[in-house]
Amino acid sequence: MSQVRVSETQRKLRAGIVGGGVGSFIGTVHRIAAQLDNQAEVVAGAMSADPKKAEESAKAWFLPRSYSSFQEMARVEPTLPDGIDFVMITVPNHLHFPVAKAFLEQGISVVCDKPLTSTLEEAKELVALVERGNAIFALTHNYTGYPAVRQARYMVQQGLIGDIRKILVEYIQDWLMEPVETTGNKQAVWRTNPAQAGISSCVGDIGTHGENLLEFITGLKIKSLCADLTTFVPGRALEDDANILLRLEGGSKGILTCSQVAAGEENALSIRIYGSKASLEW
Repeated sequence: MSQVRVSETQRKLRAGIVGGGVGSFIGTVHRIAAQLDNQAEVVAGAMSADPKKAEESAKAWFLPRSYSSFQEMARVEPTLPDGIDFVMITVPNHLHFPVAKAFLEQGISVVCDKPLTSTLEEAKELVALVERGNAIFALTHNYTGYPAVRQARYMVQQGLIGDIRKILVEYIQDWLMEPVETTGNKQAVWRTNPAQAGISSCVGDIGTHGENLLEFITGLKIKSLCADLTTFVPGRALEDDANILLRLEGGSKGILTCSQVAAGEENALSIRIYGSKASLEW
């Protein structure tokens, strides 16, 4: 992000945030991540659709500027001498597209949680906006940042494991094994609601990380797949478990398993890659 408007030697990058208000898990994660290298500081936010909560959240974060809507923030920030350089989008899935679009149209770079959008058409529109302008768009597939993952990718690129034959990716959790969406759990409510999460829950939430990890390390693209999606918890509108067979470029085969109803598994992500010379596991 240091390429946005300013070099690292001049000043810290000014960040904004949409969503991430009081009680949000991911908002705090983004704030910490933005400040890890001391190159950025959060200075503005539209942290909740509730104006009162937005103001309270901004005060809790000691933000100089608070907005009651992302539209207002996108409109005002570019006019300020100390306006934001980029915005972090930490809202439910169905809002990723309108929020990202609003800031990209103002030339403000975007750091957005996955999934990118709810539809392919929306994704293509964002791509077109980025290609026409100078803003940077970053999608937060964070697991590719681990040093061991980078090492695995390097080993594959150097041919140390040979031709890739089989890939096994597993991402399993247990936090949705009960119908917690009916108990007021805010995260569970929107992640299991098609109107907010989109067409997928488990795959859209954690399966996407597995797919990204697979393609990042191996450099192979998925050509076709066969997915078995299951909803184990009665009354739930979207899947909470998935098993997916993959066919990849070059004849490689893969299996992606993800579940949020696997008792005893808080947050377990792993990948095994088998080649003609050797294998690796993370």
